Amino acid sequence: MSQHLFIAGTDTDVGKTVVTQILMQGLIQQGHTVIGHKPIAAGAAMTARGLENDDALLIQQAASMSLPYEQVNPIVFAEPIAPHIAAAKYQQPISLAALDAGLSMLAQYNSDFTFVEGAGGWRLPLGDDGFLSDWVIAQKMPVILVVGMKLGCLNHAMLTAQAILDDGLPLVGWVANTPSDSQQDFYQENLAYLKQHIAAPMLAEIGYASDPLAQGVRSLDLLPITDFS
Repeated sequence: MSQHLFIAGTDTDVGKTVVTQILMQGLIQQGHTVIGHKPIAAGAAMTARGLENDDALLIQQAASMSLPYEQVNPIVFAEPIAPHIAAAKYQQPISLAALDAGLSMLAQYNSDFTFVEGAGGWRLPLGDDGFLSDWVIAQKMPVILVVGMKLGCLNHAMLTAQAILDDGLPLVGWVANTPSDSQQDFYQENLAYLKQHIAAPMLAEIGYASDPLAQGVRSLDLLPITDFS
């Protein structure tokens, strides 16, 4: 049975997709079978095959086996706006049942690991009465937190990590990712604080690079993931 791991971010645009690719790539290099899933995406281009989101395509390409796009990203909206706003605009409500169905389709691949990338931050609204985190809780998915190393990251990281733990989910680890080429003042001091105060191991440190898969990885420790599974 595949180990599902949910990739959460401290905010939008903190590098969840890059981190997902790097973790998938690392586990594949260790001989594991790995697939990816982005249940909800907002911001997509129309192709001959339908709407396709760039992040979902990258996750599709990173897998150790071939999956059709609609199984990688079953819910997709054209505009890069909050998914619950897009859902209301196009009268396509996002239900937990639809998310369950999308994830259950992946059981046929019997992969060692399935990385499920979130959208936005931990409390992403799905509508007036629910959040994407409600679904993650219902699925009892362990979580990996991506911390965007930029101004405000300490507050965002500590609040998000605590929310995940308060929701009763295991925090397998976290990743320090630099999402832009702007230099963060006191980077090392911020990194040291997070290492000390997040109650989970740091899995990777990723610096900004034009090709982060090849150049940006400063450290990578997959043992907490493989030990957890």
